[in-house]
Amino acid sequence: MMIKVIKPDFEFQDERGFLLQLVHEGFRQFNIIFSRQGVFRGGHYHQENTEAFYVISGSFELTVKTENAVEEKYIFQKGEMFLIPPYVSHSFSYLEDTLIASMYDLGVERADGTKDIYT
Repeated sequence: MMIKVIKPDFEFQDERGFLLQLVHEGFRQFNIIFSRQGVFRGGHYHQENTEAFYVISGSFELTVKTENAVEEKYIFQKGEMFLIPPYVSHSFSYLEDTLIASMYDLGVERADGTKDIYT
């Protein structure tokens, strides 16, 4: 398995609603991504960053590939969370309108203006 399925750090729920703590350390960049049904995104990898994803709503098919072209496919849906390590190419095919949180441990944008995104 090229990716690591993980759980949020903490969850609390009562009659008022809920609090979901995805992480408490280790990430420097946090993005919210909305994608419409049928959209394809990704097709890239990061040399330096580990990237974590949490599915807020919706679902998608994730395709991951290693440098030697070994490929794996997964379906993720609301409430699921996973990590993609460096050098694993990742692509998303959205099965329905989907909202996800994306977190990078180092951040994609480097101080020199270049980005840790490769195809």
